Amino acid sequence: MKFLSILLILTVSLHAEVPKVFEGLFEKDIPVKASIGIIVPPPEIEKYIAKVETAARKDKEWFTEYTKASKPGAPLPYHEKLGLTKEEYEDYIALWAKREFKSTEEVMLVLRETFGKTWSVTATGEAGIISTLRYDPEKDVFRSPNGELKRLEDIKADPASILGAWSGHEWRLEEETGLGKTKENFAIGRYDDKGFGLVVYRVQEISSEGSRLLDKSLVVRFALGKAGQLKLPMPTNPR
Repeated sequence: MKFLSILLILTVSLHAEVPKVFEGLFEKDIPVKASIGIIVPPPEIEKYIAKVETAARKDKEWFTEYTKASKPGAPLPYHEKLGLTKEEYEDYIALWAKREFKSTEEVMLVLRETFGKTWSVTATGEAGIISTLRYDPEKDVFRSPNGELKRLEDIKADPASILGAWSGHEWRLEEETGLGKTKENFAIGRYDDKGFGLVVYRVQEISSEGSRLLDKSLVVRFALGKAGQLKLPMPTNPR
């Protein structure tokens, strides 16, 4: 009876359905090769960025308000106060369109079912910090050591945004106590026109005095489908 009970538990676990938020991105217990990276535009863009920074210092109040009214992560709309001519601005946008994902570390991701009918994306290397997150399909929340990350509106990123055009789901925790503030975000999705998935994570901790105690960001890209799956060596039968 004990053997049958264990077999039943294993059978249920093996056939557990992958939550919808992970569908098309991961298969259960199948390791996926991934890369932590940064988005890098061509170096020629630096001369235009320097001009905009100079203009911003001349009128900090205007620049702050202008930035607030613009799309986050995307180039600011043209304005003569940015310190660029229209021709320079057009060249800046053309260079921005050539930005690329530059890998800084190769890692591995695995979707696993965890204790209490929750799920986790286990990661290696610097991405290991996301391994502490647990997704609860019934409540549609992620739980971290800091608390619960609540579901936000789905992401539909503008092609001009820093990561490009991609769609996905996002969760966030914001907490303030007498000790300080904590912000934590987790997002997962896929590029609209490429065979890659994305995991985006950020955690910030700020003390009550305003000092930054922790600020860690991750962008992890992985190939979808068979192209991204790792084939681990089969165990041998020792004699």
